[in-house]
Amino acid sequence: MNKNILPLLAVAAALSLAACDKKTEGTETSAPAAAPAQTMPVAAANPALLSPEKANEKAPEKFKVKLVTTKGDLTIEVTRAWSPNGADRFYNLVKIGYYDDTAFFRIVNGFMAQIGIHGDPAVNAKWRPSTIQDDPSAGQSNKPGFVTFAKTGMPNSRTTQFFFNFGDNGFLDGQGFTPFGKVIDGSPVLGALNLEYGEAPDQGAIQSQGNAYLKASFPRLDYIKTARIVP
Repeated sequence: MNKNILPLLAVAAALSLAACDKKTEGTETSAPAAAPAQTMPVAAANPALLSPEKANEKAPEKFKVKLVTTKGDLTIEVTRAWSPNGADRFYNLVKIGYYDDTAFFRIVNGFMAQIGIHGDPAVNAKWRPSTIQDDPSAGQSNKPGFVTFAKTGMPNSRTTQFFFNFGDNGFLDGQGFTPFGKVIDGSPVLGALNLEYGEAPDQGAIQSQGNAYLKASFPRLDYIKTARIVP
């Protein structure tokens, strides 16, 4: 099956592979680790990057996040009531700079664009097991432009990865994929993201090698340059 195009009729049958933070057994040792290039120790940027327990603030009931990407700027408005645990996690990750220089590593045309594995393997090692509890549905659907945390398919498995819905993915609503926000400005950026690699980047290799792997093997991926909370 062509993984770059996943019609909605096929998506339901392939849910375990769709919009998920995949943790397939053995994938993290599929390639030797390579030390990423760094300008300073990651802990110097923010100690919480290596200590998830320090990133535990309650998010405001509504807040906005501006993403500066390689294809332009977009703004997400987060509504905590839609997904309280998800909103809190996103708020804290943005505040500590987690999403800076992270890749849109998985894009399925007509379905979604996924992001959220850090460029430094040391950070991934700390955050990958740091899961949050699922949120009950608050009635919001995975409609175009809505933003949702990815899961492994198991309960309470959300960590750091999230996705932008391209199509009407309402079939995800009852399976723990609770939207926490929506794009309110810059929607054309999503349509401009590079689709050429589809689902080819290996998540295990990204976890263990970081951006060194992505930039060597998939040099034309798009990235979030910075993610910041804005008024």
